[in-house]
Amino acid sequence: MNSDLVRLAQAWLAQDPDPETRAELTALLDGGDEEALRERFGTKLEFGTAGLRGELGAGPNRMNRVTVMRAAAGLARVLGPGRGVVIGYDARHNSDVFAHDTAAVLTGAGVRAFVLPRPLPTPVLAFAVRHLGADAGVTVTASHNPPRDNGYKVYWNDGSQIVPPIDAEISAAIDAVGPVSELPLGSPGDPGWTALGDDIVAAYLEAVTALPLGDARDLRVAYTPMHGVGGATLNAAFRAAGFDSPATVEAQAAPDPDFPTVAFPNPEEPGAMDLALELAGRAGADIVLANDPDADRCAVGVPLPGGGYRMLTGDEVGALLGEHVIRQTSGDGRLVATTIVSSSLLGKIASEHGVHYAETLTGFKWIMKAGEGPGLAGGSHNLVFGYEEALGYSIGANSGLPVHDKDGIGAALTVAGLAAQAKLDGRTLLDLLDDQARRYGLHATSQLSVRVKDLSLIAGAMARLRATPPVELGGRKVESADDLSEGSAGLPPTDGLRYRLSGGARVVVRPSGTEPKLKCYLEVVVPVTGEVSDARAQAVQDLDALKADLSNALGL
Repeated sequence: MNSDLVRLAQAWLAQDPDPETRAELTALLDGGDEEALRERFGTKLEFGTAGLRGELGAGPNRMNRVTVMRAAAGLARVLGPGRGVVIGYDARHNSDVFAHDTAAVLTGAGVRAFVLPRPLPTPVLAFAVRHLGADAGVTVTASHNPPRDNGYKVYWNDGSQIVPPIDAEISAAIDAVGPVSELPLGSPGDPGWTALGDDIVAAYLEAVTALPLGDARDLRVAYTPMHGVGGATLNAAFRAAGFDSPATVEAQAAPDPDFPTVAFPNPEEPGAMDLALELAGRAGADIVLANDPDADRCAVGVPLPGGGYRMLTGDEVGALLGEHVIRQTSGDGRLVATTIVSSSLLGKIASEHGVHYAETLTGFKWIMKAGEGPGLAGGSHNLVFGYEEALGYSIGANSGLPVHDKDGIGAALTVAGLAAQAKLDGRTLLDLLDDQARRYGLHATSQLSVRVKDLSLIAGAMARLRATPPVELGGRKVESADDLSEGSAGLPPTDGLRYRLSGGARVVVRPSGTEPKLKCYLEVVVPVTGEVSDARAQAVQDLDALKADLSNALGL
């Protein structure tokens, strides 16, 4: 067996405080399983702008207590003694252990740790950072990843996820950490270790129930927290806002790190919403709501006129919420923002209402920086709404955003308020979408994702597109091609290509930052000259034609 791998594994064993991963590693060494050792020690989880995320297990390429303690030690070195960090966690395997280890390392380094009282939604942690005036925040979660994964997300003092160069500084500090067995550790009861109480949750609920919810409250809701931590907080928020508690999918109501009823705990995945949709049909629900396991995302379903339900896209919900927030707020400096891969409709809505609009790179960390972009910096701009097409929304009021990250609880409340008012008016969310289609044109979006085993295939496809950009896609002329890796006045460089097509259509191609996928985001705009249903049918055809031509152009 490779001697370097054995040496690395033995050094890891010498510092590992976890009996479970020690036993795993000992068995691999005793069994001479070189392939399994190489998977764990041949590379490492890289600390980036999303922090850490990976499969649970032993070694630097897995999520475990050593990996987490090293991350906490790196964060402590960047912050320095005397600073304060809020720590939250979800209900995944080892999340509570990793949160405790983080607090122990931070307090041992002289950094004050404020630990949330129990597994709670990620937006509660993001809110708590600013509410408590902390210097940073950490939440232990893998969001909607498979059961065997966990992660480590870091927030800065503005309550939003870290961005460069802070991520690189923390990464370099982590690399300089020695054996974790030599780190000084604090413990509960130490002066720098504070166990927070339910007052922090009460403060969060007070903030989200002050969002622009309207006055209507007659609404039947079917809901699932998808085995995650959102259920108790969402129910408390609904009661505090004056709504009836939603009918909740019983089999998915309690936090369960094994996610037994779903193959993949993501509301966007096929089959994930089946139980919630069944419940909605039995309960005669006016809307269906779902959170992902850490409740920072919100999915919305609506009844169809002929029976049954359909899930709205993130762009549809983003357009409805965006216009609602604009109408419910005031001030010349209002700003709404979304990403370059989301629909362009929010920009048209903002223009119609005389509100500032910004586009950012993919990721909520960039949306929260929208007011700092060229053309906006230096002015008085109040970000009141931000969204990304992957079901992430941050809702604000005249006072701004209570949560500087995506918030599945606040979004669910606001959707409920919007749907209740529509119901009072004898209408539905589908009617509101049709209103927008008539006013702004029907904006329809879709995705084409290609998963590969060999990452070089993605690099090759991007190189081919850069060398010979398409001149036509889906029967539409390519009017401009932007290489996003070159950066621009409004966007930092990123590996991506954007094509603007005739008729207002758009295609963005980018490698996934978390999976071995090439992701393509498509949008077409169809004018509504007759029935909206006819425009929707035309949009489906146009998107299918775009997908076919783009697939050929990718050569994958």
